[in-house]
Amino acid sequence: MYLHKINEQKYGNPYIEFRGRGDEIHVRPLTFREVADFRDDYSQDMIREYMLYGGLPQVVLENDVNKKVSYLEQQMEHTYLRDIKERYEVRQDSDLSELVDIMASCVGGLTNPPKIADTFKSVKHSSISVDTIRLYLEYMEDAFVLERVTRYDIKGRKYIDSPFKYYFDDFGLRNARLGFRHVEPTHMMENMLYNELRAIGMKVDVGQVFTEVKIEDGSRQRKTLEIDFVCNRGYERVYIQSAYAMETEEKRDQELTSLRKLRDGFRRIVIVNGLQPTYMNEEGVYIINLMDFLRDPEKYMEERV
Repeated sequence: MYLHKINEQKYGNPYIEFRGRGDEIHVRPLTFREVADFRDDYSQDMIREYMLYGGLPQVVLENDVNKKVSYLEQQMEHTYLRDIKERYEVRQDSDLSELVDIMASCVGGLTNPPKIADTFKSVKHSSISVDTIRLYLEYMEDAFVLERVTRYDIKGRKYIDSPFKYYFDDFGLRNARLGFRHVEPTHMMENMLYNELRAIGMKVDVGQVFTEVKIEDGSRQRKTLEIDFVCNRGYERVYIQSAYAMETEEKRDQELTSLRKLRDGFRRIVIVNGLQPTYMNEEGVYIINLMDFLRDPEKYMEERV
């Protein structure tokens, strides 16, 4: 009050000291560790439940599955989407609803407004414009429904403008939107890891590594390899691949190939679901069990296994 009085005497406005200043605090859904600590349950069943229903506090507190589902459906339709429609005066709300469904179906996949517009034309038989789609996506980001992730050319050290990846802030909302159909565990694990990394303050990009491979006629062809997450925080950097399973040598090679192309000295990690033990392989890549990582993500960002 004393500060306000001084300002009022000096400027004629008690709040001029604070004009134009403020911090935005993004309150995220509960992390897996927060939910597991609350439930006192670090099990594979807990991971599956978390990937299915997400981390909204009301969902975590509710034990009845039908009530969990109903709450998530109501939140998406009557809180998130209604807020977007009212705040931005969206009139074509059917297009907005269709866009939410499309984005829910392509979690972890590269996309952009022109590609989505083509989907509307071919599947939904709607002629929504690219600019409108771009606006609707921005609205969903502002409402904390989605987060957009940009691709980063690691060797070229530059960002690639398009296409992007999108992840849901809470994948329980995503699953409820699709009626708990299309719950692909590989995509859900990837979305979960993205959220966990963001929750500990990491800036996350999608990594791209360009290499040349020899094809059948003996010529060389440029190939793009993807790294799921390039994680940066200050001077720290960690490269992470999300691998739901690496049951075959072919799958193991697929997950490791892009990491092998990196020679900048930063930590390289593959996170694997199931009972895979945590260790460092002969190439210096950490193979980390999903449960180990979820128990303490910070440990694997800062320390050796």
